[in-house]
Formats: sequence, C-alpha cells, structure tokens
Amino acid sequence: MAGEQMRLIGWAIALAAAGLTPAAAAQAPAASPTPVAAAATPPAGTAQDATKPDAAQPATVVPGSVGHMIPTAGVGEPDGRKGIQLQVTPIGEEAASFHNNWLLPLCAIISVIVLGLLLFAMVRYRRGANPTPSRNSHNTMIEVIWTLVPVLILVGIAIPSIRLLRHQYTPPPADLTVKVTGHQWYWSYELPDYGVSFDSYMLKEASDPTRQKNQRARTDADGPPLLAVDERLVIPQGKVVKFIITADDVIHSFAVPAFWIKQDANPGQLHETWAKVDRPGVYFGQCSELCGARHGFMPIAVEVRPQAEFAQWIASKGGHMPGATPPAPDSTAISPVSGAAAGTAPTTGNAGGNATPAPAAAGTSTGTPTPAPQNKNVANRTSGKA
Repeated sequence: MAGEQMRLIGWAIALAAAGLTPAAAAQAPAASPTPVAAAATPPAGTAQDATKPDAAQPATVVPGSVGHMIPTAGVGEPDGRKGIQLQVTPIGEEAASFHNNWLLPLCAIISVIVLGLLLFAMVRYRRGANPTPSRNSHNTMIEVIWTLVPVLILVGIAIPSIRLLRHQYTPPPADLTVKVTGHQWYWSYELPDYGVSFDSYMLKEASDPTRQKNQRARTDADGPPLLAVDERLVIPQGKVVKFIITADDVIHSFAVPAFWIKQDANPGQLHETWAKVDRPGVYFGQCSELCGARHGFMPIAVEVRPQAEFAQWIASKGGHMPGATPPAPDSTAISPVSGAAAGTAPTTGNAGGNATPAPAAAGTSTGTPTPAPQNKNVANRTSGKA
C-alpha cells in the first residue's frame, strides 16, 4: 500500500513539473527581450573575430619601407626544399655544417655497412650454400669490434655536438634586448631600452570571411600565407640580439628556423636565446608548440635592417634610441623638502625679481631670531571672526 502511494505521488510531481515548464519557457522571452536582441545584434565596433578585436591597421603600407620589406624568395621562408633552411646566424651556420658535413655522411656510411652485412649474411649463410650450420656461439674479435666501433662513433658525434651547445648557450654581450611574450594566439614584442612595445597578428587572406573591415588583407609583399603579420619585429643588422621569451597563458614556442632558434615560452618563466644576423631580409617562423585551437595561426616575422633604418623604425613606433632622450629632471631637487633636508633654506622670488631667503625650518638656527609670519586669515579663523 505504501509503495502504491509513493508511485502516485511521483506521478503527481512529474505531471506538475510538465505543466509548469511550458509556462516558464513562454514567459522567459517576454521577461528579458533586451539581452536577446543584444546577443543577436552585436554593438557597433564589436569584433567578430576574437583574435584581434580592435585591429587598427595603417591607412597605407609602402612595400619596401622599413617594417614592410619585401621578402626574398627562398630566404627565411619555406620553399619546398629538402633539408635545413638557409642559415643566416653564426650558430645556424655551425649547426647546418655539422648536420650536412658530418651527421648525414656518417649516417649514410653506417647504413651502407649495415646493408652490406645483411646482404652478405643472406647470401653466404643461406640454406642452399650452407646446408650444415656452424656450431660456434662466440667470437671474441667480433664482439670487441661491435662494442668499440659504436663507442667511437658516439664520441665522434659528441665532441662537435658539445662544442655547438657551448657556443649556443654562451652568447656574446648583447647589443639589443627583445622581450617576447606568447599569447593565445599572437605574439607581443617589447624593446625596453627603446621604449617600444607592440602586438603582432597574422594577416588574413582577402577571401577570408573572418577578416574584419579594419584589417588589411595579406599580399605577396607581406609574405607567404599563414606567415605574414601586420607588425614585424625589426632588429639591426650585425648586432647581437638577446631574446627574453615567456608566455602569458599556456606554453608556446618561439621558432625562427633561419636563425636556428626554437625556444619554449613557459608562463611564469624567462628563457633566453640570441641571434646575430648579418644579412638584411625578412625571416619567418611559427609557434612550434601545441598551444590551442589557433596554434597554427600565430606566425613570427623578423625584419633585419641596417642600423640607420632600425633607428628610423624605432622613431616611427614612438620610441627613442638609447641616450637620445635626456633624463627627466628631478622635480624634488628644488622643493622645500629637499632644501630643508640639505640644510639650506630655499629662496622665493619677490616682485622685483630678487631672491629672498625663505623662513628657516622649525628647529634650525640662523643666528638671529626671526618672528613667525602673521597670517590675518589664520588669526581671524582662530578668533572666530569672519
């Protein structure tokens, strides 16, 4: 009997809930029509692409100008070749030489020897040519050879590898420091010694439906698709540039193949690498860490220019060359506080332009007592007069 009552109560609750649900759903749009309209029609100026909501692009871009240099085909960009890109830094040239002139030939020689041994064993010890197999299980000479030869090969690889690592992680004194910050999904650059900081976003194609009207489309003068950016990092030719790399949200990776740079950017950590480029040009890279949905859409573009043109770019960004701007004067150098602290009384000008000493600070002796200045307003307020 109790079970039957519980079943009836459950059915009653279910029917009541089913009867109330349509009424609540019908009243919801009428109760808040404004938020629905706002969601359907975004306000003016709201971006439809969250990657760069307020992208303000320059009105005109002059191809070949500083910051908009036309890339050279096959230099600093993928061109379909097999192997390493053309290297333009001392570390990159050393690494490419080690790879091309030592590792690849060594790998080819080992492969040929191993293949020859396999073919010899297959022919010499096949069943038809060797019906009675050998009973030998050990050969001291062969065991010594196949132990010593791999050790010598590893030593031969280790010596130039360690030398390359020592050169890579012992940079010369830096002429310029650039802070690189990875975001989802764009890069930020800061040149603290020059007062310059900016964000860099990928340029979209003219046919891309997500491109906003205030974003200019990519052209061949900007670089290859998915690699061209709206704001390039410009560094001076022949100078040692130190990159301080970090991230704002997740792990990214700052990679420029032509510089032999691939450095992870970890949130809360600072990593360092460097480059010295003697060849002017535009060099492209990408984030090389799986950092989220738009991982493949945060390219890197570095433009190398002579020193004079680099200074021109700094000025166009509102920065200044080190030493070009004099330090701001100390506003407390002539204040009454600093004057009293130094033991000298500050001076005040009179109507004739002559300087007269101001009253000395309380507790100091000037040799002759000086009456305290009277202020009628203070006296009136003290006595209660208007």
